[in-house]
Amino acid sequence: MKVRIDADASEDEASATAAALARHTVEEVEVYIGDEDEPAVIHTGDRVGDAVPGDDIGPTEREITLIEEISRIKQGGPEKYKERLSDQGKLFVRDRLDLWFSNVLFEDGKFAEFDADDRLPADGLLTGAAEFEGRDVHFMANDFTVKAGSMAEKGVEKFLRMQQRALETGRPVLYLMDSSGGRIDQQTGFFANREGIGKYYYNHSMLSGRVPQICVLYGPCIAGAAYTPVFADFTIMVKDMSAMAIASPRMVEMVTGETIDMQDLGGPDVHTTQSGSADLIAEDEEHARELVSQLISYLPNNCDESPPKTSSVAPRNSPTNIDRIIPEHPNKGYDMHDLIDCVVDEDSLFELQPEFGSEIISAFARIDGRPIGIIANQPTQRAGAIFPDSAEKAARFIWKCDAFDIPLLYLCDTPGFMAGSQVEKEGILEQGKKMIYATSSATVPKQSVVVRKAYGAGIYAMSGPAYGPESTIGLPSGEIGIMGPEAAINAVYANKLNAIDDPEKRAEREQELREEYREDIDIHRMASEMVIDEIVPPSMLREELSNRFSFYETVEKSLPDKKHGTVL
Repeated sequence: MKVRIDADASEDEASATAAALARHTVEEVEVYIGDEDEPAVIHTGDRVGDAVPGDDIGPTEREITLIEEISRIKQGGPEKYKERLSDQGKLFVRDRLDLWFSNVLFEDGKFAEFDADDRLPADGLLTGAAEFEGRDVHFMANDFTVKAGSMAEKGVEKFLRMQQRALETGRPVLYLMDSSGGRIDQQTGFFANREGIGKYYYNHSMLSGRVPQICVLYGPCIAGAAYTPVFADFTIMVKDMSAMAIASPRMVEMVTGETIDMQDLGGPDVHTTQSGSADLIAEDEEHARELVSQLISYLPNNCDESPPKTSSVAPRNSPTNIDRIIPEHPNKGYDMHDLIDCVVDEDSLFELQPEFGSEIISAFARIDGRPIGIIANQPTQRAGAIFPDSAEKAARFIWKCDAFDIPLLYLCDTPGFMAGSQVEKEGILEQGKKMIYATSSATVPKQSVVVRKAYGAGIYAMSGPAYGPESTIGLPSGEIGIMGPEAAINAVYANKLNAIDDPEKRAEREQELREEYREDIDIHRMASEMVIDEIVPPSMLREELSNRFSFYETVEKSLPDKKHGTVL
């Protein structure tokens, strides 16, 4: 411990300060006077409780013994394992807690396995409560220096107590995971028991939608340990460090004969681009904390509270640019992020799963300081068509926003759900059903904006008029129809057009039909028929959305009386 005191202090005062501090820590205490580079006093007493001569107010022998025991527990596992952490770019678990939390309020179960024959400090798993970004949270963190962060009876008990208390307090839970799974040689004490490791996932299920559960992976989480990240609402993996899989590479080879390394089996790239089991990749430990700091700023403590508001900030780009961003031709691509930057508060966009199902953007943002969830089609990716992955991603995000009372903004520009044999095999109907179900069941305020194309069942999934939005707004570029003009003409008039022998007359008739159809699906006709609520000048879109979200903030909607739906 290093302490700097006033430049006017004497060496005697420095010595007294060092001795007093040493009564409450087992660390060496260095006291510096003023701006001096070298310490005036180094207190290197053999034990806690060395006191200033004549001072009989210090801790008793019994307390000194306890403080020393706690200190040894906090040192974690063998030093050789701590040394390996730095080679892997990882922090020792208690240094990680120092990075994450401004204050660890308390820790439960430090003395777990204190009497074990094999030294197992805290049984390799830390739980407690802490202050994080001004919020009180529950935390769990594995100590990889103790049996590779593996889980056994006492650690499991601590984990379960923490989860059960989170249900009672209604405060968020942070899981800082670095675990090789359960200790197979001790499984009779925790595996199939009523209060064993299987209860983790029961508790995860009970906490789901009650409080935010956020997981960060710092190492390979195998078997049972891999379920906590996928049960969490949000999961962040650290680059070149973390992985998760149902079985280790060695077990995979034993069972299937496949030879594969851990990163290819379940590394961050696998789970953020292919499986969809993780939301984001952090560059390092500090970046992981930064991402969670941003994420939690949109979330309430629990489902009974409202999301936290901030002061309003002007958008990065002026709303007057919106109409220039949207191409005149309905099939020309553009980046939906550019439009979003004209609508939401600057630097408020926090996108999740950007590399998974990238035809849809799922992101948190703020409009006038109010947190919202955005579901937006992305025309730069496969023309914004909805594929199985993007439908699944959207459904899960909608479900989470609804659970934590975060209003939803849909920005629709899609030709609809993708067709073809491959997407049928991948479950386009199944995943599309989930997206439509989530949209149908969400009871938070919803605003749907028809930016350009709203074709086929795409308008259903994007919370069109039939899906209970508080408003369906059109921009002048909008179109709503079963399909686009080219496909419709081919479907309805192909035979009649083919019967026209003259190519020029055929082309002329085709153009006439195209224009007639476009008039039929034009947003002005939809407004005239009261299909939508309003057509809004693009430059006024941000103001319009802000007013509507504000007005409908307290809207009350309910679902039919039933136990639950059958769609998962």
